[in-house]
Formats: sequence, structure tokens, C-alpha cells
Amino acid sequence: MMATLNSTAFVAQAEIDTPLGPLTALATERGLAGLWFDVQKHHPGVLDTPVDAAHPHIAATRAWLAAYWAGRDTRTIGLALDPQGTPFQHKVWQALLKIRHGHTSTYGEIAAQAGRPEAARAAGAAIGRNPISIIVPCHRVIGRDGSLTGYAGGLQRKQALLKLEGVLLA
Repeated sequence: MMATLNSTAFVAQAEIDTPLGPLTALATERGLAGLWFDVQKHHPGVLDTPVDAAHPHIAATRAWLAAYWAGRDTRTIGLALDPQGTPFQHKVWQALLKIRHGHTSTYGEIAAQAGRPEAARAAGAAIGRNPISIIVPCHRVIGRDGSLTGYAGGLQRKQALLKLEGVLLA
């Protein structure tokens, strides 16, 4: 379960415009804690956190996203992440970070990487709760048969992100 989003641990938020709609970025002192599309499932709603578009973690997020949309290598952009979640969710989100740009994985593969190969549904739930859209690439997880499956930001966005990354969809 995510930490309360009006916590004093959160120090800055800002809206970032993207080709797929605005994203709300949320930062702690340690890194980016959230990045949600406005109508995304599990969006935290109104945040009781100061708006500060110049905060270093927000600025780094904006730079990362600009490189991503331009098709440039994002691996060279330093971006600290600080998502709030359970130990299993963190294992799943770490597995998502290993999916390379232009590649996909399945729920079963992610569950195995998180140490619970029998728990594809639990991995799916953790993927659905990923608080850092695009950067923690939950959009790269597809069904075992190659089909598009759920995406908290909407299947059209998932398809657009995969297309941008050059993934050929069945």
C-alpha cells in the first residue's frame, strides 16, 4: 500500500505536459515518488504538497521525459526514484526497470524476477499500482500470448508508448 500522499515526506509536485496528456510528478527529498496521468487508475487525487516545478527531482524528471519523447537514450540521465510501496511491489518495480527500451516482458516473467514465479496475478496487481508511469516501464508488460493487457493510464496510451519505442504489436 502506498504511503499517505499528504505526508510531509513529499516535498514538491508539478504538472508536466506530454504528448499523451499531463503528468503529475511528486518528489521526496530522496527522489521521484510518483508520476501519474491525470485520469489514471490509482491517481492519488489532490496532493497536499507544494508546487515546485524547479525542484531538482522534478527538473530531472522533466529532462528524462524530454529525452524519452525525443527518442534519445534516457540511461544517461541521472534520476533518483523513491516510490512508496510494499517489499514485493518494490521487487516487481525493480524487475520492470530491467525491461529494456523497445522490449517487452510478461506478468509471469516479472513474477519470477520478483522471486515469486507462481504469483503472476500478484505481480500484475503490483504492476498496476506502479506509481511512476513511463519511467518505471509497466507499459512494457504484455500478456503471455503477446496481447495488450491492462494499463492504469489506459490501453491507448500503452499502445502509443510501445509504438514510440518501436515495439511491434500482434
